[in-house]
Amino acid sequence: MENSKGKHEDSLVSRWLIILLSAACGLIVANLYYAQTLVGPIRDELGLTSTAAGLIVTVTQIGYVVGLLFIVPLSDILENRRLTVCMLIVAIGGLLTSAYAPHASWFLIASLFIGIGSVVAQILVPFAAYLATEEQRGRVVGNVMSGLLLGIMFARPLASFTTSLWGWRAIFIMSAIVIALLTCLLSFALPERKPSSTVRYGHLMISLVDIWKRTPVLRQRALYQACLFGAFSLFWTVVPLRLADDFGMSQGGIAWFALVGVGGAIAAPIAGRFADKGWSQQLTWLAMAVAALSFLIIHLFQDQSTFALILLYISAISLDMAVSGNLVVSQRMIYSLGAEARGRLNGLFMSIFFIGGAIGSSFGGWTYTTGGWKLTSLIGTILPLLALGSFLIEVKAARKR
Repeated sequence: MENSKGKHEDSLVSRWLIILLSAACGLIVANLYYAQTLVGPIRDELGLTSTAAGLIVTVTQIGYVVGLLFIVPLSDILENRRLTVCMLIVAIGGLLTSAYAPHASWFLIASLFIGIGSVVAQILVPFAAYLATEEQRGRVVGNVMSGLLLGIMFARPLASFTTSLWGWRAIFIMSAIVIALLTCLLSFALPERKPSSTVRYGHLMISLVDIWKRTPVLRQRALYQACLFGAFSLFWTVVPLRLADDFGMSQGGIAWFALVGVGGAIAAPIAGRFADKGWSQQLTWLAMAVAALSFLIIHLFQDQSTFALILLYISAISLDMAVSGNLVVSQRMIYSLGAEARGRLNGLFMSIFFIGGAIGSSFGGWTYTTGGWKLTSLIGTILPLLALGSFLIEVKAARKR
């Protein structure tokens, strides 16, 4: 049994704490995405090639995966509030280093630590699930995830607007200040949560392999989300380049485009509520189909017309909705597998699907340089279809058993 001040297993999580956790997750995870629409100006100032520019996003995601695998599992054995504060300090250091990086190598190293420190978001999401009862878990996780997803989606336009006014380095300085204030707030506001597990860190890491082997739901859901998030990262890494090259958009115009994607966050709480009612399978195939169609329409219409631009806006919203909706459904299923290993389950799930995202973003630079938007949008269509095919095979196999 875990110790937590002011928390009982049969209590309902308070509304103010949901709001705090939602805001915290959004502000923290936004650090992973500020550079996504700034690939152009960062590339130009730091002297990177178009192919290497994909590393600007990829390295941060690699850092996030490292944190998910080696830091998040610690939430099953260490006091969560203290762990949260320590990792946020790492993120602040990475942000300040990025802001003042004199050349590309310093920026990429700092980006790695931004990713590692930002895994705090994936300590707080299971924390919210722990505070919630079984009956409200889907709703609570959906609400917290909507905050996280809003952070992802607002990060891109905020970074672009800030860059258009003060240059790309300003967003990293601003974020460092915000995260420092958030660290102080969380250190006082979060309830104490000390897991009762006495497992040592080495055994904890070894147990990840066992959990992966004996948890088919985890493997399936991680694969589905890796494909969807790979398509998502591919889109948002390359679309700023297409908007600038084919439609002549400035950084401000790209910011307005990115702002449209914020609408996709509405899918998270809705998906959580329907998942609570037992609609997980239907939501899963729907999300995959919507993601595939989002890329297919912009693959078929890839000229420089106004109609093609409108389709890009529509795809930005529908793709974000598909990815966020499937994410909440998957997390609800995974968090229901066992409270004692929730940190490890979440770390494994998130690390696998962020590997998909890292592959998608790094692949984006190559596909755009090699085959332009035509090749990029084709790969983006294929990834969700792979997830859908795997899902349908699993459903068919389950019905035979």
